[in-house]
Amino acid sequence: MSLSLSPRSLRKTLFGACFATFAAVLPFSAQAVEQMKIGTVVWAGYAPFYVADALDLYKAHDLKVELQFFNDPALIPSAMLGSALDGGMLTYDQVVGGVAKGLAHKVVMPIDFSNGGDAIVADKSIASVADFKGKKVGFNPLSPSDFLLAYALKSNGLSEKDISPVNMTPEGIPGAMASGSLPVGVTYEPNVSQILGMPGDKFHVVYSSKDAPGLITDVLVFDAKVIAKRPAAIKALMQGYLDGLAYMQSHPDEAAAIIGKVLGVTAEEAKEQMSGVYNIPLAEMSKNFEQSEATSSFYGSGAVIAKLLKDNGQIPVIPDFASTFDAQFVEALAK
Repeated sequence: MSLSLSPRSLRKTLFGACFATFAAVLPFSAQAVEQMKIGTVVWAGYAPFYVADALDLYKAHDLKVELQFFNDPALIPSAMLGSALDGGMLTYDQVVGGVAKGLAHKVVMPIDFSNGGDAIVADKSIASVADFKGKKVGFNPLSPSDFLLAYALKSNGLSEKDISPVNMTPEGIPGAMASGSLPVGVTYEPNVSQILGMPGDKFHVVYSSKDAPGLITDVLVFDAKVIAKRPAAIKALMQGYLDGLAYMQSHPDEAAAIIGKVLGVTAEEAKEQMSGVYNIPLAEMSKNFEQSEATSSFYGSGAVIAKLLKDNGQIPVIPDFASTFDAQFVEALAK
């Protein structure tokens, strides 16, 4: 996920200054609109939030939202802890790791899961995951790429001991594969398409997040104290998100143009990136909270993630996955 700044930031600053001036002359009773600062990164799966932001769909729910963009999602939990943010958009593995270390961060809503946007790409001489044995595999340790690789290996009777791991960022994978020094790499879009489009038609997808739906899930997260103090604002944020998702479905071309500006690509390229993720509709969100071994459940995906983190010494204990989420908002909205 790469950061692409846009004129939206300037617009927000100017609007904020004007609003503050205008609000100063209003009666106190008129200042009922709540405000929230939400940390995020540039990622196609967060598209409904971008649409809701651009069209100010939160206004109907008496909420003003300021999205704060980060280059590195790992910085968002600490910003939440220091109260610089009210909440954040994270991957579920970040929540598992944080809770295991004592943070009171809880998922209030699953946003999307990677549906082919993360993939293991290999030289065409390597036909299946079983062929990874003894091969160099490039991936970013303790990241969604690592979780996808671990799940793929486990599903095919292998482990990391059967491969030759190469520590590499997702962005570094295309260059290494193009040079011929790396036969297998784990990365995400748009890097996957870049590799597949290289001259010579040398590479193909061997395994992707389509094969493990829900394993790599993006989630909306708040600290337990914020949940206790600001439930109405959290509900309003989620309603704005759902309005953004509905607009994407009813106005796909207009929405793609909005999303493309945030992603820093054309509307058509935005559609291509969004095809690799699945935004979870409200009717399906409850599945994430159900106790199940399926990767579509926080219990199932959490077990895979937590074991890998603990085996690598990144967390002291495997947490109770029920403590990583609060389903009350999804349940209320679904009624």
